[in-house]
Amino acid sequence: MQASTGTPAAGHNGTVFFSTELSQKTWLITVYSPDRGKISHYKMKGGDHAELLQLVDRICTRVERALGCRPRVVSCYEAGYDGFWLHRLLIAAGIENYVFDPASIAVEQRSRRAKTDRIDGEALLRTLMAYLRGEPRVVRIVHVPTEAQEDARRVTRERDRLVNERTAHVNRIKALLRLQGFAVGKPRRDDWLSWLADQRDWQGKPVPEKLFAEVKHDYERLMLINQQIGELERSSAEADRAAAAAGTVNDRVMLRRLKSLGPVFSAALANEVFYKDFERARQVGSYFGLAPSPWRSGGIDREQGISKAGNPRARQKAIELAWLWLRHQPGSALAEWFMARTAHGNKRIKRIMIVALARKLMVSLWRYVRTGVIPEGAVLNG
Repeated sequence: MQASTGTPAAGHNGTVFFSTELSQKTWLITVYSPDRGKISHYKMKGGDHAELLQLVDRICTRVERALGCRPRVVSCYEAGYDGFWLHRLLIAAGIENYVFDPASIAVEQRSRRAKTDRIDGEALLRTLMAYLRGEPRVVRIVHVPTEAQEDARRVTRERDRLVNERTAHVNRIKALLRLQGFAVGKPRRDDWLSWLADQRDWQGKPVPEKLFAEVKHDYERLMLINQQIGELERSSAEADRAAAAAGTVNDRVMLRRLKSLGPVFSAALANEVFYKDFERARQVGSYFGLAPSPWRSGGIDREQGISKAGNPRARQKAIELAWLWLRHQPGSALAEWFMARTAHGNKRIKRIMIVALARKLMVSLWRYVRTGVIPEGAVLNG
């Protein structure tokens, strides 16, 4: 079946549309210009933004000669490996750009559908035209953070990555020692290596030389990671104190006023979620991926669980915080709601209900940072 060439969006006859299919090696630019009335394709080296702008300028000059006026230029690309720098470059060049959520773009449902950059580029272009025609729910537009917002969340993301690396090193050290029957102790202590040198196995022998050297290397990397985590936590705490001293009411400072929210959770939620301009509570739950996924068709009516379509880092923090909320805010309305519904439930029911609590809690915290209304029954830090 031959792909449709598409038509211009209503009211945009003097508009140049183009989509960019990004990859590390090449970029494929798919263009619809009003002077030709057809789709054209241009391939260039990946990352060559100067050539992209030159191409757009050449097309606009050609269209201007044909129409007698400078055309409007609208572009799009999928969010992915290249992030948002290209969006900022296009906006600075006077080009109206949209970043699409790749999971929201409709594709053919054949089990063996054709997929090429050319087909994907034309699909992006048709989706852009449909969006500008005002078709509802044709695509989801990604909210692009400012450069400052994007840079601020690097701290929380780096810390999460370092914590995972620290856990991996600790588990590796424990596994190596247990293979030979040695006690493990506490590998994160500063004097742990000297303690290990005094350990003996069931035969009274010390740790073998090569094994000790391998464990020592892992221990040194573990100490370096601990040092880097400490530096990140100190810098984050200093930033919070500076904001509070300056009287700046930002999301992190407000969240830390609530008992059970420390610097890690406050920074993660502020940097990953609450910088976005949500319009309603349902959008908050959807972004966390905590919204339900019903399957209702004909006589079938069942739930598939949460969608998990949102931010995985934010979702993990939301679930962890929900358990901490029960411990540190037992008198809050949300904690009482959870306890009332799980009073006679088993562990499985509690694991299901903690997701519902996390969704309600995130909505309450979103309202709190936007309006200042404290969640009902919540206790502030003294």
